[in-house]
Amino acid sequence: MKKLFAKAFLGLCALGTSTVAFAQDVAADEGIHHALKTKFIEGDAQFMSLVAIALILGLAFCLERIIYLNLAETNTDKLLKGIEDALDKGDVEAAKAIARDTRGPIASIAYQGLMRIDQGIDVVEKSIISYGGVQGGLLEKNLSWITLFIAMAPSLGFLGTVIGMIMAFDKIEQVGDISPTVVAGGMKVALITTVGGLIVALILQVFYNYLLSKLEALLNQMEDASITLIDIVIKYNLKHNK
Repeated sequence: MKKLFAKAFLGLCALGTSTVAFAQDVAADEGIHHALKTKFIEGDAQFMSLVAIALILGLAFCLERIIYLNLAETNTDKLLKGIEDALDKGDVEAAKAIARDTRGPIASIAYQGLMRIDQGIDVVEKSIISYGGVQGGLLEKNLSWITLFIAMAPSLGFLGTVIGMIMAFDKIEQVGDISPTVVAGGMKVALITTVGGLIVALILQVFYNYLLSKLEALLNQMEDASITLIDIVIKYNLKHNK
């Protein structure tokens, strides 16, 4: 849980730093919340709302994956040592109980292998590989949604940019003048929506990269544990002439 709180704190820090550019344009007596609100309105609430929704949904999926992957962590050495000790004594049921009562995908894979320990090492190996693929898919679940929002956020910002440019040219056509005051409004909308979309994408990208590193570590741990478990089962079969 300490790791989870630490990562959440880092995420909040990243979100906080993204507001600095906005805060620099606001008077000293105005707070960050007021600055964000002002820029949100100036950037056209319709487009900025879409960018904000992409941020909220993306962070929701990130938080769900962070919690899931942290709960999937297991003390692999302790788990495999307990299974090995139980099998050395010939107590398969005790080994199954250890795997069943341990949280995480590695324990689930070990339990599936131990369930078929009397059917030969080939069956055990196939069971571990098959169930390992299932657990790997569960670990990767919802990551595609995060990548979707990472791609959508800047796209929505650029869409606001195009709309802002169109607004600027409409005003030029109506007024018949290309002075800065005429086009400033549309250009402001264009730039703010672009900045908003890029900031959202950067925030989500940081979380996504953390999740990828966490996922890779778990998958490597699963592979190592699977190899060790197969060796333990082979040792058990040789010892008990299975």
